[in-house]
Amino acid sequence: MANISAALVKELRDKTGAGMMDCKKALGETDGDIEAAVDWLRTKGLAKAAKKAGRVAAEGLVGTAISGSQAAVVEVNSETDFVARNEQFQGFVAETAQAALATDGSLEALQTAKLAAGASVEDTIKELIATIGENMTLRRVEKVTVTDGVVAAYMHNAVAEGLGKIGVLVALESTGDKEFLNTLGRQIAMHVAAVNPIAVDASGVDAATIERESAILREKNAGKPDHVMAKIVESGVKSYLKEVTLLDQPFVHDTSKTVAQVLKEAESKAGAPVTLTGFVRYALGEGIEKEESDFAAEVAAQAGVKG
Repeated sequence: MANISAALVKELRDKTGAGMMDCKKALGETDGDIEAAVDWLRTKGLAKAAKKAGRVAAEGLVGTAISGSQAAVVEVNSETDFVARNEQFQGFVAETAQAALATDGSLEALQTAKLAAGASVEDTIKELIATIGENMTLRRVEKVTVTDGVVAAYMHNAVAEGLGKIGVLVALESTGDKEFLNTLGRQIAMHVAAVNPIAVDASGVDAATIERESAILREKNAGKPDHVMAKIVESGVKSYLKEVTLLDQPFVHDTSKTVAQVLKEAESKAGAPVTLTGFVRYALGEGIEKEESDFAAEVAAQAGVKG
């Protein structure tokens, strides 16, 4: 059996919400493979779903900027939350998001983009590291544009305008009333921040994800006749896709309607058809491993695993 560390138990617990001892057992059964352990827990009905929204935190800020028919979102990481409260750091993140609007949306282009003082984003980060004394990283950037419509934004846990811990952009294509579309787009962006869909609709979900769900359903229903299994898998995958795709989700502001229904009903007020063409959701630190030694020690003490 693999040596299961307390930190690994914690990571699985954060991803699945399963009990500590169940997480320890799942990791033991899968030789410490955390993704396999997630599937093992789900097969046993001990976890609802893998929470890939990034429960493991890293410090810093997410920043958004909007100009006309385009918007950008960036993530800049620091070692401590203390730096995220630094006005100089906040100004840098805000200016970096603004600079992203003039790029092709790639990380490489943003790193070499010039800021107001004349230095590049990359060189400015180096200066901040030397001044503030903490390591910092421009982690990622994404740019969203519309042909005719709006890109709306929402920032959760905002520390300043366009700066916070979860930033969302939503693109709505429409020739309708822009003020109304901005309000609608912000409401949908709030939904995305809260619910964290993985795609706009089923066509945006990759085949590997669907196959993984199918495999879990087959394992959970092992022993059923082939014709019954086929129906179970088909029905289960359809239910899963409704849960994780934006247009099929119950709208957080009115759960009696799906997001698709809200968009359709909005067309009369907008004065034109409305199409949601895409969204971006950045949660600060998602996917970044960060050691939390105190909690790991607590888990070790209760679960009897080695740190």
